[in-house]
Amino acid sequence: MISSKSNSEEVTVLVVDDERDIADLYSTWLGEEFDVRTAYGAEEALDEADEDVDVVFLDRQMPEMNGDEVLEVLRERDLECRVVMVTAVDPDFDIVDMPFDDYLTKPVMLDDLHGATERMLTRESYDERMQEFFSLASKKATLEAEKDYVELQNNDEYEQLESEVENLREEADESVSDLSEAEDFEALFQEFPGDA
Repeated sequence: MISSKSNSEEVTVLVVDDERDIADLYSTWLGEEFDVRTAYGAEEALDEADEDVDVVFLDRQMPEMNGDEVLEVLRERDLECRVVMVTAVDPDFDIVDMPFDDYLTKPVMLDDLHGATERMLTRESYDERMQEFFSLASKKATLEAEKDYVELQNNDEYEQLESEVENLREEADESVSDLSEAEDFEALFQEFPGDA
């Protein structure tokens, strides 16, 4: 496992989903390797989220307070955790301005959760600009997987996103030699074939 934490420090993952069966399944899968907290709604999620949480898997569709609103509160608290939206909602251009780190569309399998957790932990060791690059590249890849070429080309938000990703990629190219895990960096670039 790649993590910026030392082996003596346990990685804490918070799973948030109002569907108990799904939340429990994800928690069971992740619990084999990580310290897992489970929340069955927004209020519980906000109670469980603290400085010890490294990664949050956040359902987007919940009653009373949705995942988008929970995400806003988490960011307002300045918690250092990475947030992965997990949802049955097909992503639309509204995701461009949302401050999440990655986006998984249900159904989500064990490998998806473990892969996303590892990516999030790896990113913790990168500086803010690199983290921003990977977050934006994830949004770009998500939209490209969901939308057709014409929809993408006719959307101002996507055009802006594409430009930001390219600018950050150029910055990243210049600083890649400074990264201690260049191979991992290259592997993460390959994660987004649409950017190449």
